[in-house]
Amino acid sequence: MPEGSPKTPAKSAAKRPSTAKAGLADEVRKALDADIDRLETGSQMWSHLTLSQRATLMERLASSVGAVAEEWADTAAISKELEPGHPLRGEEWLSGPYGTLTALEAYGSTLRALAAGASPLNAVKIDTAAGGRTRAHVFPLSRVDSLLLSGYTGEIWFEPGVTQRDARESAGLAQLTPSDSGGVGLVLGAGNITSIPVLDVIYELLAHNRVALLKVNPTQDSLVPVFERALAPLIEPGFLKIIRGDGAVGAYLTTHPRISHVHITGAATTFDAIVWGPSKGAGSAATTKRRRENKPKLTKPITAELGGVSPIIVVPGEWSDADLKFQAEHITTMRLQNSGHNCIAGQVVIISRDWAQREDFLAALRTAYDAAPRRSAWYPRSNEKLETAGSTYPNAHWCAGGTRALIEIGADDDASALETTEYFAPVLGVVALTGNGQEFLDAAVAHANDKLIGTLGANVIIDPRTLDTLGDNFEQSMADLRYGTIAINAWTALGFLTPTLSWGGFPGASLEDVESGIGIVHNALLLDRVERSVVRGPFRPFPRSVGAVMRPGTFSVLPKPPWFVTSRTGAGVSEGLTRFRIDRNWVGLAKTLAKAFGA
Repeated sequence: MPEGSPKTPAKSAAKRPSTAKAGLADEVRKALDADIDRLETGSQMWSHLTLSQRATLMERLASSVGAVAEEWADTAAISKELEPGHPLRGEEWLSGPYGTLTALEAYGSTLRALAAGASPLNAVKIDTAAGGRTRAHVFPLSRVDSLLLSGYTGEIWFEPGVTQRDARESAGLAQLTPSDSGGVGLVLGAGNITSIPVLDVIYELLAHNRVALLKVNPTQDSLVPVFERALAPLIEPGFLKIIRGDGAVGAYLTTHPRISHVHITGAATTFDAIVWGPSKGAGSAATTKRRRENKPKLTKPITAELGGVSPIIVVPGEWSDADLKFQAEHITTMRLQNSGHNCIAGQVVIISRDWAQREDFLAALRTAYDAAPRRSAWYPRSNEKLETAGSTYPNAHWCAGGTRALIEIGADDDASALETTEYFAPVLGVVALTGNGQEFLDAAVAHANDKLIGTLGANVIIDPRTLDTLGDNFEQSMADLRYGTIAINAWTALGFLTPTLSWGGFPGASLEDVESGIGIVHNALLLDRVERSVVRGPFRPFPRSVGAVMRPGTFSVLPKPPWFVTSRTGAGVSEGLTRFRIDRNWVGLAKTLAKAFGA
């Protein structure tokens, strides 16, 4: 909730402390201070907007984002070394403008409901999940979503003790008190997925009534002109300012007395450096002392979305050859989308050593991992990460001409490096445990909880027959899995892209042990006391999903999803879906869906 109202610009300027030691030129400091002056004025203006006016603002943003969507996707693709015609350019449509447009639409619906005096949850089915938790079925909420993501569903699980009445009455967060100001927040943007900084800014505004100073990651500098046009409806009235800058700029702003809150998307090491100070070199002794005395260097609130090592739990069952191939491509996508530069990229596949089809599965995985389209590891220091993996695991399989590593941990091998190092690069590992059925699932959940660092997201793949056999025990296992997003027969990235779901680490992290972060984002229904999101998808694509109509499982009319790195038509379909979100042209959508069946 809001941490207090900002000072007026005049009073703030009078009390402004010296910044001579900040390591910045005077003109840079003055420019940053002037930006904060304008944002403080914008904060006052924001507090006077009605909920209906804010809903209209979301519509204006959708129009301005739509106007630059093609340039956004093209600029992002070029910055990631994806040349025109590359089959993976569709990733930049989905993870950039598409994700932003769906979020704006969902936030607009929430604001209109609140403006009418209703809870955003009034039209949402609420029931009980494992462990007695209150659960809201927040996706799909429209026929369009049901059509575009046929077979996929999403749930919010609230923290234990939250009742249905609590959930409904608290939905809205800061928009329940729209005139209260949260001041000026600093958003330190991510460098990998282009919608992240934009969505973080919108969440600051709506969840906390906080205007934002957005410092983009240097990897996204080329997108700043696009962002400035896309977000002009926020920039013009002073609700947002976008800046570039190096670490010195970030250091100055995080300690600025008129920044009320910091939000970062990045690595735990960066978070720790902001909160405690440098861990190496000059200043490290002071950092150690601060940690020992539990006196953080940062004295203002901070939230964070950080990464980790994400598991992919493969529950043994009886799979067809087509199942093996499809799920191998599914797992390959979890690792190789965006060349593995994702905080939510699957990194450790957990399988059963006793699974009768273990070798068949591994053979399919090797084939899919090697055959996926080649691309560069473009993120800074990626080659170092790959070299580290190769040095630690000299028996790794190097696929696609040596550009990606597949590490199969043997019975006598040490998996600790694989399980505690977020490679943020195309490195995929396989770890085998004993058991079948519930015995294996219990062991896999415990292994993921206790051996893998991070709590951001976990993936579980299970066929319909096995799911039916496990019954309620499976749901209890999901409750025991301590991750902020769980994807069952889906990838947790669907949780990221679904605006009515929450995104962030599992509750319980602290400044001392930040794990995968503190707080959540996205959450377009503005729900309070969220524990996790759960995504469910089809084990089989259409037409093989037809069998799910007659037995437990999920039916879908979708063929291979366009986000699969192995989709032949993914680029065109992803662009077409985004254009439909912009123009609602049903003829164009029909052509896009027809193209999808050529995947």
